[in-house]
Amino acid sequence: MKRKILLLVLFAALIGFGFTRVAKLRMKKEGNMRIKWLGHACFLIEAEDGTKVITDPFDDSIGYPIPKEKPDVVTVSHSHFDHNAVDLLQGNPEVVKDVGEKKVKGIVFKGIKSFHDKSKGAQRGTNTIFVFTIDGIKLCHLGDLGHLLTTEQLKEIGGVDVLFIPVGGTFTIDGREAREVSKQLNPRLIIPMHYKTEACSIGIDSCEEFLKGFKKVERTKEWRGNKKSLPSEQTVLVLEYIE
Repeated sequence: MKRKILLLVLFAALIGFGFTRVAKLRMKKEGNMRIKWLGHACFLIEAEDGTKVITDPFDDSIGYPIPKEKPDVVTVSHSHFDHNAVDLLQGNPEVVKDVGEKKVKGIVFKGIKSFHDKSKGAQRGTNTIFVFTIDGIKLCHLGDLGHLLTTEQLKEIGGVDVLFIPVGGTFTIDGREAREVSKQLNPRLIIPMHYKTEACSIGIDSCEEFLKGFKKVERTKEWRGNKKSLPSEQTVLVLEYIE
């Protein structure tokens, strides 16, 4: 009798171990990404395997602290001081810029031509939109987009899970226009950027006008998750900038 009970206990333990192992393997396969806002249009996107991507690094005139993170890859949407200060970052990251596809650290970055204004670049030049997939999540960073997206640009971008979008106006699309671009792309998670905060020294608007058009708005320090944990209902996530 005691032997039967012992065998049953061992059998149950083995089944439990098997389920736990399968769950862990599934989680590893799906990934567990981390997104932090470092200020302005600069984000840290860390893959489950530890690969770190930083977008549009700024210089020390913007008001935010220079990022202390050591990235593997840096994307630069255009050559303005508040978006291309790669030399102020730690380490020796590979820089991705301009139109076209480039594979770095196993990640394919697709650069799509756009403009920094509504005059096809006559005022502020060109801007590169970057689309890339990490841990099965497709991300789109619009840089300093200055206009609504064209049919061709929408086709090149394709479906998006997470959208980083400028909302502060003056040098980019404003809150109202950003709502329109969000409708064009229809992502599951929208993260506003390039707007006025207490730390920001640039004369742009806050994100409040942009937020008016959305039912679901959440605020947090950072986002962690995977493809399955993305919100089922479109959500705007306002991140606190982190030093």
